[in-house]
Amino acid sequence: MDKFVIEGGVPLNGTIMVSGSKNSALPILAATLLTKEKCILHNVPDLSDVRFMLDILRFLGAAVTFEGNTATVEATTVSSTTPYDLVRKMRASICVLGPILARNLEVKISMPGGCVIGDRPIDIHLRGIQCLGAHVNTEGGDVHATAKELVGTEINMGGKFGSTVLGTGNIMMAATLAKGVTVIEQAACEPEVVDLADFLISMGARIQGAGTRRIEIIGVNELHGAEHNVIPDRIEAGTFLVAAAATRSKLLLKGIEPRHQVSLFHALRDCNVDLVVEGSTVTVQPNGELKSTEIITETFPGFATDMQAQMVAMLTMVSGISVVTEKIFPNRFMHVAELKRMGADIQMDGATAIIRGAKELQGAPTMASDLRASAALVIAGLMAKGTTEVNRVYHIDRGYEHIDEKLKAVGARITRAKGV
Repeated sequence: MDKFVIEGGVPLNGTIMVSGSKNSALPILAATLLTKEKCILHNVPDLSDVRFMLDILRFLGAAVTFEGNTATVEATTVSSTTPYDLVRKMRASICVLGPILARNLEVKISMPGGCVIGDRPIDIHLRGIQCLGAHVNTEGGDVHATAKELVGTEINMGGKFGSTVLGTGNIMMAATLAKGVTVIEQAACEPEVVDLADFLISMGARIQGAGTRRIEIIGVNELHGAEHNVIPDRIEAGTFLVAAAATRSKLLLKGIEPRHQVSLFHALRDCNVDLVVEGSTVTVQPNGELKSTEIITETFPGFATDMQAQMVAMLTMVSGISVVTEKIFPNRFMHVAELKRMGADIQMDGATAIIRGAKELQGAPTMASDLRASAALVIAGLMAKGTTEVNRVYHIDRGYEHIDEKLKAVGARITRAKGV
């Protein structure tokens, strides 16, 4: 497995182009299974998760090409069964559940894998397809769902820690070919849900309300092929913004959608980070000493849980006491132990991290536990004095397109090597 070796303490300077959104691309790729016709998707990031999804589509019978961030999918026929060896690699594989069920009225899929960041059950997904008329049986780690027909109804997608993005997408996709009207209450409002809805609409789906808590879908008999541009990745963009702020660097990011970053912009400005927003370009520049802050993760438009770890890393070297509370995945603090190895002063109180800013972090060998924890450790390595190793960067390759190359291009001393 690969690792990153980072020589810290070097300011960044230059321009980074933001890649397409992983969390949009994966369900949109799954949605291509809803039609027999060809679909062309642009701005698809070159990530291991994307390639896993393309492998799943191929296994299901689709003809797939992927060149230069453009994916072409033509699913003339679709198998109803997905293999454990593929879906175990990432949680987002569950988003083929809705499209296959809608297309074939039967689906058998293994329970998905992915990052270990706490309990993320798929019970809301299953409850949703049951409401549409599917009979669901779970046995031996597999979900087997069948239906004589799917019929629109009212479905509440609320869960213990808020609405589910993948669950909302799954039910929205299944409902496009259901008879009658489906209303999703307590729907996720994330930009990735809106992007999926826009793609489905371009395929002929009838959807209203995406981006609000209430989505209405009027079923149609069939969908057709379409061409679509995936939105920018707000989490990748946010990670680079935090990296620039943490290293007191001037960095220009292109291809950002500012409407998707309002909560992060607010949090960074509250920390005394100078941000200049001009259209789809954001410039971060040093603005004196950073200030401590308090952050609570919430569903969109609140502060994204996927940015929590990166902010915790930055705040370890901000004077004063910062408080970060995780309300989406309360156990998502596996990065804290690794940051402590580098000298961070962090105390945990349940799902709240209390961070006392240190004068400096010291480079150390670290182990990545999940995708966003990996990004946090890279940021810490960029800030730290000396050499930091981030092992098991296959996690970060799941969600960041060539992050080491992008950072190296703006002056970071980061190399990829063989690790443990």
